[in-house]
Amino acid sequence: MKIACVGGGPASLYFSILMKRVDPSHDITVHERNPAGSTYGWGVTYWGELLNDLHGADPESARAIQENSIHWDRWEMHVHDRATVATVAVEDWDEGFGIGRHQLLGILTERARSLGVHIEFEHEITDKDELADADLVVAGDGVNSLLRERHTDHFGPEITVGRNVYAWLGTTKVFRSFTFSFVETAHGWIWCYGYGFSKDHSTCVIECSPTTWRGLGLHQANKADSLALLEKLFADTLDGHPLIAQTHTEDGTYWLNFRTLTTRTWYHDNLVLLGDAAHTTHYSIGAGTALALGDAAFLVNALHGETQLQTALARYDRERQAAIRLSLRAARYSARWYESLPRYVGLPPEQLIELLSKRHSPLLPHVPPRLYYRLGQAAEQLRSLRNRGRRPDPGPHTPGRPDEMITR
Repeated sequence: MKIACVGGGPASLYFSILMKRVDPSHDITVHERNPAGSTYGWGVTYWGELLNDLHGADPESARAIQENSIHWDRWEMHVHDRATVATVAVEDWDEGFGIGRHQLLGILTERARSLGVHIEFEHEITDKDELADADLVVAGDGVNSLLRERHTDHFGPEITVGRNVYAWLGTTKVFRSFTFSFVETAHGWIWCYGYGFSKDHSTCVIECSPTTWRGLGLHQANKADSLALLEKLFADTLDGHPLIAQTHTEDGTYWLNFRTLTTRTWYHDNLVLLGDAAHTTHYSIGAGTALALGDAAFLVNALHGETQLQTALARYDRERQAAIRLSLRAARYSARWYESLPRYVGLPPEQLIELLSKRHSPLLPHVPPRLYYRLGQAAEQLRSLRNRGRRPDPGPHTPGRPDEMITR
């Protein structure tokens, strides 16, 4: 099969790797509009479950990703107005990893090339007609996908713009734990999520309501003054380290409102969507990269499980959309939790961090926070009583999940 992948992000690169592993005879070219080695962003997160999947799908790239990742096994929450630090260990939440986006793309690019994938940088594709000789065109060209927009009526994209504003920043402060920091100002709360992704840098995502953003003057401050103010607000968390900004918007700003994209269908003739071209999930659940790689694995499974291309694409569309439905819902509730932060931030630290971990629940917005916490504690005590004295139950053999990665 002759395949053209548009966009050189994780989804396209990983798809090309898995396709070549299953059948080296595939003729695959990845077209990336930017020069080699250029990418925006800092680190990306992923979780222990994904790492296991990657080792099963392609052990070589998985080892390289793991070796170049920062691992954390604790979570910290700072609430500065109370001079309080709450910490939770990894047995309560999933273990996490961070890796630089540039590093991740480099690993996947090198692995794809080693398997015979052709990668063409500085080659922008704006219409699939430019790839008329391809049997399959894979659109991995992001949330602003030009290929998807050529067939808007068919794909049915819908974008919901989040209320809060956020800035995706870097810092030389290396966080040893996944760190949340909440700071109260005269204009409302502002907070950050920090996690390491290399031996000398971390990602620091800062978020607040538009009222707080404007009240602090961040809507009109230049970059230097804006960063200086943020460094002052989060001085205790940053330990004197600077914040670093990249601009990746046309007007040069690094403040954004998150855009949640959904599409009605993910394929049209021989054109199929992957990753952010098909869907986006709010950054607060740290699932974007994992879902993109999962899309790639699903598509490979479908293409090699069906004899007809249209049947394979229909299967991918149907099964993958069903598989990520819970993740998309969790992301929506997570974003709403932060948009409703004043409802929760007055709780004692142990209750706040517990509800932070439960922010994906559809019930939480409708139950008083303190009551929700007490009900959760009571349910946990009841489970402990029921399990006390029971013999361990090994349970039945667990079959492969429906989103199981390619293992050959």
